[in-house]
Amino acid sequence: MEEAIRTILKEFGEDPQREGLLGTPARVRKAYDYLMQGYKQDPCDILKRAIFHEECNHMIIVRDIELYSMCEHHMLPFFGRCHIGYIARDRVYGVSKLARLVDCFARRLQVQERLTQQIAACLMEPIKAEGVGVVIEAQHLCMMMRGVTKQNSKMVTSAMLGSFRHEYATRDEFLKLIGMER
Repeated sequence: MEEAIRTILKEFGEDPQREGLLGTPARVRKAYDYLMQGYKQDPCDILKRAIFHEECNHMIIVRDIELYSMCEHHMLPFFGRCHIGYIARDRVYGVSKLARLVDCFARRLQVQERLTQQIAACLMEPIKAEGVGVVIEAQHLCMMMRGVTKQNSKMVTSAMLGSFRHEYATRDEFLKLIGMER
């Protein structure tokens, strides 16, 4: 990877031997190792270590989980917030594992639509949830820095499964509690 970065620098007309760029290929490799660490993680393993039996059957929401990902089309960042809601059936997730799950999927080359669906699908089965809702609001640098250069645009995606999809009142409650109602 470091040699590829040197080649890219040369293609831009830069001198990879210039003092300020000498360590750049190693730094870029290290950065990408971190940014793409989701490929080395198993989302099922993240969740199964944090399922707890609780007498509950109500909506649980974690709002405003920060996320940082890389668009697979231009390899530029997109970033925003993820809101997760689910209705438990006598089993709940440890709250920190929900944030770790978001990171696991976000730390891969992604499109926001797939990222939203992956998180929702992964949450549904392990606890046999009655329903799951995931909403992501994100800004995409591929849209802000290049192309149409729209600085204030946000993309919003949602995935609603089970009762969040089939019951209007459940979906409406979730959207109100995360501040998405109009």
